[in-house]
Amino acid sequence: MTDAEQKNILNTWLSQYKGLIFKIVRSYAFTVMDRDDLFQEITVQIWRSIPTFRHACAITTWLYRISLNTSIRFAQKERKRHESQTDIDSVSHILQDNPIPHDEKLSWLYDEISKLNEIDRSITLLMLEGFSYKEMAAIIGITETNIGVKINRIKKHLITKSKKYDHGI
Repeated sequence: MTDAEQKNILNTWLSQYKGLIFKIVRSYAFTVMDRDDLFQEITVQIWRSIPTFRHACAITTWLYRISLNTSIRFAQKERKRHESQTDIDSVSHILQDNPIPHDEKLSWLYDEISKLNEIDRSITLLMLEGFSYKEMAAIIGITETNIGVKINRIKKHLITKSKKYDHGI
């Protein structure tokens, strides 16, 4: 595969599936700079992996797997980094211009998703994206039954949290 062919594939996939990648990025990175860094890391991983893609699964499944694995590693590195630094996130909103329109309910949902453990967060994103239990199991590496149990628990958790949110508690 030539560099030009690889670049063309990357550009096509990023154009078609950037929404899918941004959902994952938004769930694992919480500042604009971190989102940019994570998106860049995911893009690099996709670029490196293009020559090994053999169409054994759907492109979306393959991109999800790369994006989630990269995001989990990123989140682990960031957690370690933040533990050793002074937290300036409380004033970062002053320094940043956020061009995304604010949707309070969507912000609440992403905030709640970000509080889930890494596996539950990944499953939630896959569920929101419309993946089947079988596809989720293949991406995450657990059984379909386990996926179903986790989804049921996640839904119950979010419903409970949403009732508190709706009542201002």
